[in-house]
Amino acid sequence: MVFPKILLWCAIAALILCSIGFKKLVWFMSIGYGLAIMGIGLVLLVYAFIVKGSVITLAMCILLIIYGFRLGGYLFIRETRNKDYQKTLSAAGGDRKVPIFVLFFMWIYCAAMYVAQTSPVAYRLVNGDAISVWSVVGCVITLSGVIGEAVADRQKSAAKAENPKRFCDRGLYKIVRCPNYFSEILVWTGVFISGIGALKGAQWIVAAIGYVLIVFVMISGAQRLEKRHEKNYGSDPEYVRYADSTPILFPFIPVYHLTRIERNR
Repeated sequence: MVFPKILLWCAIAALILCSIGFKKLVWFMSIGYGLAIMGIGLVLLVYAFIVKGSVITLAMCILLIIYGFRLGGYLFIRETRNKDYQKTLSAAGGDRKVPIFVLFFMWIYCAAMYVAQTSPVAYRLVNGDAISVWSVVGCVITLSGVIGEAVADRQKSAAKAENPKRFCDRGLYKIVRCPNYFSEILVWTGVFISGIGALKGAQWIVAAIGYVLIVFVMISGAQRLEKRHEKNYGSDPEYVRYADSTPILFPFIPVYHLTRIERNR
């Protein structure tokens, strides 16, 4: 079955919790994103107890809950209390009014994407949940991503508290310029890998669509962040050296820029 009933319950949870985006469009993909993943994790956890899922799948459900709760809370504080970020968001058009049909499209699209992202966990529960090498490996990768993103966000917040006008190049940011986005990719790579051996037929398409979409979102996010940093720090020689020598998204892979950088030297 491509769309079992559990996916419908996940979709209902995602639609309810990401509806916060009707207040601000960007919240569909930020605060609403975290809340939706948390809600889906809760739905899957309850279902896992009902069908007596494996300890690894229970752990995956709990990781989704922790991940969504932490991310949603972090973004809520940043986007409602951080005045500097609010100015940045406003300058980027984040406060602009949008037609209602655009809001409804984003609502449905985002909820569907979040369900697709988490579908490997749901399909494992539906198709018969047995511990496998792939489920263990996927869980470990997801755990590393959850921890990495939390550490990266904390390090950046601490750096900005000390010097709001300077870019962050401490901790994980010494290794890669967007460790939070990289960690996000790790989270969903782990979720996708955990489905190997459990996904059947067209279920692979649903899971693959969710994975490809979130990776694309992270790459696009890193690209937008690079443009913003270039605008803010492009005239700083220290930032130029940092940006030209530190991979932007994937550690130890010498891809330093996702946009064409033109500087007057």
